[in-house]
Amino acid sequence: MKEETTPERKIRRAFKTKTWNDIKTEDSWSIFKVMSEMVEGFEKMKKIGPCVSIFGSARTKPDDKYFKLAEEIAYKLSINGYGVITGGGPGIMEAGNKGAQAGGGRSVGLNIELPFEQNGNPFIDPDKLVSFDYFFVRKVMFVKYSQGFIGMPGGFGTLDEIFEALTLIQTNKIGKFPIILVGKEYWGSLFEWIKKTLLDEGFISPEDMFLVNLVETADEAVQIIDEFYGKHMMRPNF
Repeated sequence: MKEETTPERKIRRAFKTKTWNDIKTEDSWSIFKVMSEMVEGFEKMKKIGPCVSIFGSARTKPDDKYFKLAEEIAYKLSINGYGVITGGGPGIMEAGNKGAQAGGGRSVGLNIELPFEQNGNPFIDPDKLVSFDYFFVRKVMFVKYSQGFIGMPGGFGTLDEIFEALTLIQTNKIGKFPIILVGKEYWGSLFEWIKKTLLDEGFISPEDMFLVNLVETADEAVQIIDEFYGKHMMRPNF
């Protein structure tokens, strides 16, 4: 008999009949695990001050134009006094941390533990690396401690992070912090679809289209952050 793969085991386990004791034990353990990740995250993140999160694909190679652009953005943010938060892994995340470190700024990594064992990249400040098992706890840290979000090209994870921030801003659950998407060629078609489908069908409001800025260059991205901080009389970290 062929051995079941991990996804199959997870599906079967979800449908397995459980006793009340099984449910209570598993749920209690999950609650304490979530609490421990929350506490560790709050303890480390509360010291960093206002920062900008950079999202993007873990698969982006160092010779890719978007890797170099993310590194440039992070560097320019850092020399202007802003901390940088990434997902802590390779690709665009590594580029963000590398640029932040080169600029002498705070370089934060919110690493997620995955089956293929994503490890923190070497450009994260040693005291600012936090590892998570739960994606939703990790996203809490992103939105709680970021005062700006920069989205580089990426996959489902990047979309998840961008739309999490977008939804929370749209519903006034967090402040109206800038969301900047870099690469009009990459993001343009998505937002054309949003405009022609979601907006035209009445599922979002016209003003929601102004919650996102599409840019091409590092200077454009940093300028939006600078203008936001200046408008609200906020000071950079250092």
